[in-house]
Amino acid sequence: MKIKKGDTVQVLSGNDKGKTGEVLEVMPKQQKVIVKGVNIRKKHVKPRKQGEEGGIIPVECSIHSSKVNIICPKCNKATRVGIIKDGKNKIRVCKKCGSKIK
Repeated sequence: MKIKKGDTVQVLSGNDKGKTGEVLEVMPKQQKVIVKGVNIRKKHVKPRKQGEEGGIIPVECSIHSSKVNIICPKCNKATRVGIIKDGKNKIRVCKKCGSKIK
């Protein structure tokens, strides 16, 4: 997976198309990511302990990784990611401008 935790991404399709946010969690086995402020659902929570309140809480749900693109820090556009080998290291590169992505 070319998307990592902490990357800024833009949503390409769905109800939240065009929104940007930071990746909070990456699930490579399911090929899903959780993005801050995107794909928000309501979760009904029951009080578990005495004195604790129940209610309806907004929660960010996962979205498929193919529906997001990384935003390049140099050109500030949503772009695909290429990989270049530098000795033993792999470096992520913007496909539009060719700059390195952290």
